[in-house]
Amino acid sequence: MTAIRILAILSLYVYWSNTLLRIGKLFFIVCKQDEGETVDKTRAIELLRSAGALLEGHFLLSSGNHSNAYIQCALLLARPEIARDFMEDIAEHHSEYKIDTVAAPAVGGIIVAYEIARILGKKAIFLERENGAMTLRRGFSISKGERILIVEDVITTGGSVTEVGEVVRKQAGVLTGFASIVNRSSGRFNPAESYYSCVEMEVPIY
Repeated sequence: MTAIRILAILSLYVYWSNTLLRIGKLFFIVCKQDEGETVDKTRAIELLRSAGALLEGHFLLSSGNHSNAYIQCALLLARPEIARDFMEDIAEHHSEYKIDTVAAPAVGGIIVAYEIARILGKKAIFLERENGAMTLRRGFSISKGERILIVEDVITTGGSVTEVGEVVRKQAGVLTGFASIVNRSSGRFNPAESYYSCVEMEVPIY
C-alpha cells in the first residue's frame, strides 16, 4: 500500500471519527460522555446505517443551511428491532431518575416517548401545535408536581422541547430533564436541566 493511500485512509478515518459523529453511551467501549459513560460509536454508526438512517450527500436543512450528512430518524424508527437499542440506552440512563411521565412534541418524538415510557413502566404523552403554540390536547394533562422527562428524536435548536418544557412549568409539573436519540444542536441547546443523547452529530454546515 502506497504512502498516499495510507494517508487517504487515515484522513477519511479522522473525518468520520471527529467531524461526523460523536456517540454517547451505547455499547461500552472507549468514547467518554460528560457523565463518564462509555459507548461504541462504531456500533452506533453501523446501526444507523443498517436502518438507512445515516444519509450522506447534499442536504438543505430547515434552517436554510446546507450539510453533507443527515440522520433521518423516521427511517430508524421504522426499524423497531434496530431503534430498540437507542431507546433502551435512553431508558437505562434515566432508570434511577424519579419520573412519572415521558412527554414529547409531535410528531417526531411520539414514538420515542411511547417506547421509553413502556420500558420504564411510565405514562407517555405528547403535545401538538395549536395556533402556533405547543398545547396539551386529546385529554392529556399534567398534574401539579408530576415529574416529566421530555424526549425527542432529533434536537437541532431545541425550540420544540423548550416549548414543551414551558408548558410543563405552566402546569406546575416538574421538569426532570431532556433526552433525544440525536443531538445535532452543536451546543445551541444547553438547558439548565440534564440533557442526554445517544448520538451527538457534529456536521459542518454552510
